[in-house]
Amino acid sequence: MAVFTPVSLAQASGFLSAYDIGEVVELTAIAEGVENTNYRLDTTRGRFVLTLFEGRTDEASLPFCLGLTAHLASRGFACPTPIENRAGGWLGRLNGRAAAVIEWKTGAWLRSPSAADQAAAGAVLARLHLLAADFELGRDNPVGPAMWRRLADRCAGGAARASVEDRGLLDRVEAALARLGDPFADDLPGGAIHADYFPDNILFENGAVSAVIDFYFGCTGAFAYDLAIALSAWGFDAQGRAMPEALAAFQRGYEAVRPLSAAEQAALPRLGEAAALRFTVTRLHDRIFHDPTNLVTPKDPAVFLRRMDHWRAVEPA
Repeated sequence: MAVFTPVSLAQASGFLSAYDIGEVVELTAIAEGVENTNYRLDTTRGRFVLTLFEGRTDEASLPFCLGLTAHLASRGFACPTPIENRAGGWLGRLNGRAAAVIEWKTGAWLRSPSAADQAAAGAVLARLHLLAADFELGRDNPVGPAMWRRLADRCAGGAARASVEDRGLLDRVEAALARLGDPFADDLPGGAIHADYFPDNILFENGAVSAVIDFYFGCTGAFAYDLAIALSAWGFDAQGRAMPEALAAFQRGYEAVRPLSAAEQAALPRLGEAAALRFTVTRLHDRIFHDPTNLVTPKDPAVFLRRMDHWRAVEPA
């Protein structure tokens, strides 16, 4: 369960006294997610999400992340709107954490999306890129190459805690870091991106995307990198093996809305390897330094290492 900071009903009621969303009726922990603490919040005026932002989420980045969702929602994009308090702000503090109330969106994420679902998700990502083009705020990628290097160094320093498997994975990470260098040196089209466009962040209802959620890794970057992250998330099975039909359907859906340039198409395998490296090193770090008191099971980094192998194999010579 992704609850790092417990919140009682009384504590939630005190926090929500700054909002005009009614009285708290029920507060239910949301089990999914690994970064922040989330509760389903039922009040006398409706249902919302109460989010407490935990360690990996930089509080200074939240105006960008919440602002991006508000910007997109105002243009009719399917994403939750952050709720303003009476002072006109989106953020408060609850139990020592920055906290926000977010609109509740209906729907569920798909564990076995069809080719049509893949194409629909790709088209929505392209629409996100187009609609975010005039978003004025910027944010450096919080999990870019400099962070990959720092996390790898910390993993190396914690080698005594690492298993034999994890030490082998770290060797592969080091080789990929040396090979890729800065994968973002090309001047590709970009702007505000989601940067975490995984199936569990895309809700479907009645056969269509009903909401894109969890923009807290959102940043300024190349659109093709955001697509590479999404392809790496949607186009591989649970063991990290490529599913060619899924990869093709997702990209087909994306390009039906926003065709890639020749430079973007050429860069996509390298950006896919970079995306897979990003999730390999963060998952490896989280597993080596897992705190057993947190009710979250670390995810397997090896399945993203296999994605790196795929992207490298399809990169043009």
